[in-house]
Amino acid sequence: MLSIIIPTFNEKHNVYTVTDRICQVLDGEEFEIIFVDDSSDETPEFLARISKENPRVSYIHRNGERGLATAVTTGFQACRGSILTVMDADLQHPPELLPQLLAKIKTGHDLVVPSRFIPGGDDGGLSLLRKIVSRSARALAWIALKKARHTTDPMSGFFMFRKHIIDGLELNPVGWKILLEVLVKGNYRSVAEVPYRFQPRAGDESKMSFKEQLNYLRHLFRLVCTSPEDSRFWKFSLVGLSGVFVNLAIYTFLVGMFRTNVVLSGVLSAFIAMFSNFMLNDHFTWKNENSQPFLVRLAKFYIYCSIGIFINAAVLTVFYESANLNYILANLLGIATATFWNFTSNNKWTWGTNTGDLIPDDNRENSLG
Repeated sequence: MLSIIIPTFNEKHNVYTVTDRICQVLDGEEFEIIFVDDSSDETPEFLARISKENPRVSYIHRNGERGLATAVTTGFQACRGSILTVMDADLQHPPELLPQLLAKIKTGHDLVVPSRFIPGGDDGGLSLLRKIVSRSARALAWIALKKARHTTDPMSGFFMFRKHIIDGLELNPVGWKILLEVLVKGNYRSVAEVPYRFQPRAGDESKMSFKEQLNYLRHLFRLVCTSPEDSRFWKFSLVGLSGVFVNLAIYTFLVGMFRTNVVLSGVLSAFIAMFSNFMLNDHFTWKNENSQPFLVRLAKFYIYCSIGIFINAAVLTVFYESANLNYILANLLGIATATFWNFTSNNKWTWGTNTGDLIPDDNRENSLG
């Protein structure tokens, strides 16, 4: 059975329409529609009438509780299906797309995300301000969370998945982006995308608010903290930043106090900063993962980070001399590339966790196993 979970808040003008359109496009399929309602208007009365008229429809009205994401998880707990869909009642998520999503699931995919950002998709249903907010939120998710890169639209509120991918998981959603938590915590092997055109909102006004944006940032931070691979990368980056200050302090001390040769001071300060980074990473970033002898870890760290210095220089040279890019931007690109190399190589071979590949998956329909 397919369970379609639709959170509602003051959507009395839309619930009949979305129900009719779902029933039309899924004629012949076994499905149920569960509305999880937090409304303060007459929406519960409308839902009561619909559920009496249509045995496929049920609803849960929550008193004194608000939140789109928690409404969705309430629906997860109440549903009977082995395939779940989450969508809005405001008709910005076209029900006519449901058969296409279901076909992807039936061909073996665990999670299917309609995307506004692949050929054939469009986010034209959003105002300019909401487009800016949405794309900024998407960029933050991609930067912060590796698994968010498995789809071009991790901010989507419209998706379908096999229920088993969240079995045994504790979902703690904040705000309005439950898909992001499913992506980060879910036990899935394959993700597919289909294009869709985001529709103008029908009926009541948007529920988006500044408070919801703050909730999103809080949720993003919490997901980073609960995702070992992501928190490890950001710890590594913080340690690297501390190394810059150590390097500058030692360099200034040697040149300013002892009049040491500038080049020699640069080399010594770099090696001391590298040792500081190693110790912090050993006791902070990869704590309790010290399976190799100390000197072996230290030697590997120096080797891989030294290679990173050459990578930084090579990338800088290519972009500055060959592509005529601004020298600061060229250096930033070199630093970013070297940082990914340093993290990935040390994560795989110095501390041996083998989970450091942060390269986004550009194949939008593939096995993640």
